[in-house]
Amino acid sequence: MTEKLLEIKKDLSKKLKKDRFEHTIGVMYTAAALAMRYGEDIQKALTAGLLHDCGKYCSAKEQIKLCRKKGISLTDSEIEMPALVHAKLGAYLAEHEYSINDSGILDAITYHTTGRPDMTMLEKIIYIADYIEPNRAEIPGLNEVRFLAFEDIDQAVCRSAGATTRYLQDGGKAVDPMTIRTYNFYKKE
Repeated sequence: MTEKLLEIKKDLSKKLKKDRFEHTIGVMYTAAALAMRYGEDIQKALTAGLLHDCGKYCSAKEQIKLCRKKGISLTDSEIEMPALVHAKLGAYLAEHEYSINDSGILDAITYHTTGRPDMTMLEKIIYIADYIEPNRAEIPGLNEVRFLAFEDIDQAVCRSAGATTRYLQDGGKAVDPMTIRTYNFYKKE
């Protein structure tokens, strides 16, 4: 891990709640393992994994306020589902507070909650690492997605997006249209 990443890790350990920080470290190392498996840049995976939830250091209400203050545009879905806002805020913070200027890393942070059709390998890695990291509570189908992640990452993305969509719909919650588009794209693949 580079000196810069060690500094970011130390800063996040102070800003994030203990459980969120442990999740972050799990995502970072899971992303590195997936990067090794798929021949992606390990440092980029570590960086995106470490910073993917950096926008979750405050409440969803505060995240929305910060986005408005910083000029970060939010979709209607994001305002209706504030749990999604941290992704765009995180990409902004990664760039402006942690000096990350690699667009691939910033996009991986931006799309780690909803995914998007035709993701880059780094985007898929962070999306899946967030879903399968070892600290995640057991949910139906998680072990299958964990296995698939190292065998066929596109199928893992499809299963993850599909499970997320079903979980939200079954709970009577709104589903971001981008998650549905992600599922439909990878279902066809």
